[in-house]
Amino acid sequence: MTIHQWLPLLVIASSLIPGSIIFFLGEQQIKLRTALNLAGAVVKILLVAFMLWGVSINQDYQVRYGLVEGLDFALHADALSLLFVSLAAVLWLLTTIYAIGYLEDSPHRRRFFGFFSLCVTATTGLALASNLLTFLIFYEMLTLTTYPLVIHRGTPESLRAGRLYLLFALTGGAILLLAVVWLQTLVGPVEFSATGSLAQTDPALYGSLRLIFAMLIVGFGVKAALVPLHVWLPQAMVAPAPVSALLHAVAVVKAGAFGIVRIVYDVYGAEFCRQLGVMIPLALVAAVTILYGSLRAVYQEDLKRRLAFSTISQVSYIVLGTAIAGPLATTGGIVHLVHQGVMKITLFFAAGNLAETLGVKKVDQMRGSGRRMPVTMAAFTIAALGMIGIPPTAGFVSKWYLGIGAAQADQWWVIGVLVASSVLNAIYFLPLIYAAWFASPPDAWPDERPRGWFETSPALLFPPLITAVLTLLLGVLAGLPISALDWAKLIVLQEYAP
Repeated sequence: MTIHQWLPLLVIASSLIPGSIIFFLGEQQIKLRTALNLAGAVVKILLVAFMLWGVSINQDYQVRYGLVEGLDFALHADALSLLFVSLAAVLWLLTTIYAIGYLEDSPHRRRFFGFFSLCVTATTGLALASNLLTFLIFYEMLTLTTYPLVIHRGTPESLRAGRLYLLFALTGGAILLLAVVWLQTLVGPVEFSATGSLAQTDPALYGSLRLIFAMLIVGFGVKAALVPLHVWLPQAMVAPAPVSALLHAVAVVKAGAFGIVRIVYDVYGAEFCRQLGVMIPLALVAAVTILYGSLRAVYQEDLKRRLAFSTISQVSYIVLGTAIAGPLATTGGIVHLVHQGVMKITLFFAAGNLAETLGVKKVDQMRGSGRRMPVTMAAFTIAALGMIGIPPTAGFVSKWYLGIGAAQADQWWVIGVLVASSVLNAIYFLPLIYAAWFASPPDAWPDERPRGWFETSPALLFPPLITAVLTLLLGVLAGLPISALDWAKLIVLQEYAP
């Protein structure tokens, strides 16, 4: 094997190996466990950076193993997969640092960090998957590795949330498996192709392919939290803040949205989806999810549940851009993979800091929190403004491209959805920002636990500060060749432009 074949495997192994070793360490071997986690995260970033450079100069990275006759385990680093892998690699490092501080002196850290690394392994694997079978393998691995994280605290509430998550995820996985088997029975092994693997399919199969498409969207829509498949996500907020951050920014919901992008563009192909008449129904489901999630967020008194319904809304921007399928809308949807991840992880980091340092878990408890924790709330404010779409944040760039993409495709109703969602975003975020900075703080916080350094410990403070700065830089520097937006344009230019 050449180095170009080894690299996709090494990117996956950079989290798989540390995660596997951690299970065999003693609970008190904290320094070794921390070193393994951080070393794996740094190595993954370096390997991904090398592959980014290689793909930018048209270098090909792929590996393939035959499992049985006609079924291959295949990995391939294309521009889209590396966008997602880059997000996962960077946010894994920051979330690892945050989790080290968050879980200080808590039990079962070995189990947590072991499954945490395996979760990132599954996310990386599905991002690099070159065919539908390989994607399915890692997609189901993601379910099994995130379940222990959801129930980490072991409380009755977390166990109920875990059972609900498994019920939805395994049911969606079963539907997905049936769809993949049926599709491969009709057309053979399905490789991801820039023009869509099914572009030349016999018209006699169109009816079956429409039903299979619906089954695939349901299978991926469970993790993407499309309405009405979203029920598990708000309940999963009983998990620790690092898990919530990972679920919402990188691993689970983003994996579902990424799967829908692959199905539309790399399996069916955008033009073939139009022929089948499935794009408008998909766009309508995404629009309903955007408005429903935003509306429900307005009425949530628990801070993490408000952020959860915000995620339900925001992730469907990716699906909406995919369904519109014009070059500009596609660019907006793809770049939102990164922008939403960075903004949402900032919000969950900040919410975790408020809960762990002050005991603040409800929105009506945030009065004056900006005076007590100015850096944390500054990060929260920047990310919240980004979610609303205020320039020059990353969220503005995503919504701008989705809006002008909708106009380009003569889908003017989409602009109304974007405007309504942004108004609702403002309704559920701006009162929090106002209360944090301008309302008088309470005489005593619900459960203040000073961590001995400024407003909280460095491990909890620096990750949201870094991601908040990234939220601004992704917007301010969007026009530069090194930006996520420029990479999204490259993806559209090379693979997805109709």
